[in-house]
Amino acid sequence: MKRIILSGGGTGGHIYPAVAVAEALKRKWGDEVELLFVGAEGKMEMDKIPALGYRIVGLPILGLQRRFTWKNFTVPFRVLRSISKARRTIRDFGADAVVGFGGYASAPVLWAAQRAGVPTVIQEQNSFAGLTNKILARRARRICVAYDGMEAFFPQEKITMTGNPLRGRFSASGTDRGEALAHYGLSLGKPVVLVVGGSLGTRTLNEMMKSWILSLDGKQPPVQVIWQTGKYYEKEMREFLAAHPAEGIWQGAFIERMDFAYAAADAVISRSGACTVSELCLVAKPTIFVPSPNVAEDHQTKNAMALVDKDAAMIVRDSEAVARGMAAAIELTANGERLQRLSRNIASLAIADSADRIVAQIEKIW
Repeated sequence: MKRIILSGGGTGGHIYPAVAVAEALKRKWGDEVELLFVGAEGKMEMDKIPALGYRIVGLPILGLQRRFTWKNFTVPFRVLRSISKARRTIRDFGADAVVGFGGYASAPVLWAAQRAGVPTVIQEQNSFAGLTNKILARRARRICVAYDGMEAFFPQEKITMTGNPLRGRFSASGTDRGEALAHYGLSLGKPVVLVVGGSLGTRTLNEMMKSWILSLDGKQPPVQVIWQTGKYYEKEMREFLAAHPAEGIWQGAFIERMDFAYAAADAVISRSGACTVSELCLVAKPTIFVPSPNVAEDHQTKNAMALVDKDAAMIVRDSEAVARGMAAAIELTANGERLQRLSRNIASLAIADSADRIVAQIEKIW
């Protein structure tokens, strides 16, 4: 029996890669592996992970807030308490390995494991490594990455290209486009742009859609749109669309059938979080990235540029998206040769078996 701790949380971009690897470990080892997740108290992983049937331990870790708040004064004490609890958890569980996927809890549990002599693996999702992972990499046995050029941050001999593990199955084929269009009430006659801003929503992309709809001024739009608003903005955007109806627009807070959304879309406008980028590579969709400016070390811009530099995607800056985003997408959908080239190039970056590759790296440190 092997016992493995998986730590990642705070956002779905850290949680679901960890879950994908857990599922791959269970597929391969079944009852011969025991898994434990470690997360941060009060964060979404404390609900999501148990709902998927896994055990999780919460640490009292808290990150520094960008705005001034009294909670920042408690951070050093919470870090020390988190390291202490991580040590106890590792000892009591009898961990044979610890795998970190990012998020507040990942750092103290990796730190504690390394000082207890327990082998560790880091899965770095982004094209730009943060300071914490660079420090932890010194004692890690393996570092799994999703982008070229990561030797700028990590020891080259520890790096393995694995891609970002994703839950579910994504591919460039297998879903009937006619069925997908019918699902969203769209037709075969016009190109389709998928605008997706994540489960919570993205103010910039929603304002971009509002600006574009107003610019139509009652005219027939040249494209159809699948518009995911996110739950924070769903009521506001639904009311806007009711007041300014436009033909060929599906709008909703969530997209339950992403396979249909991808199959229907000729082009995508999206943020450039690491897992979103990996998904888009697998479905081979021509994409215009609008990186969020509100993330650490501007890593979404770096993720996007890693593809733009290979002519595998386009980029529109957040500050320009309201004015230029939909115009760029409409121009792209009218350029068949450009669509094909972007699709071909982004597909060349896809790694479909990422979770299994990471399992292979974990096995090498046992």
